[in-house]
Amino acid sequence: MGINTERDIQANLQIGPTDHGMVRLFIEADGVEVPMDFEPEEAEEIADELRAAAQAARAVKA
Repeated sequence: MGINTERDIQANLQIGPTDHGMVRLFIEADGVEVPMDFEPEEAEEIADELRAAAQAARAVKA
């Protein structure tokens, strides 16, 4: 499975701070829960990657 492989799976994504000063991405799909914790600096890097991917996706649509 690659980034361009479409799947017919629904998932829920929650993002927020933890009480330990981490940023948590919490993904739930088909009864499987995946909590991923990141230091704030790591979360900012991920946010930058998301912005870059969004910009690249806009370029593909144009």
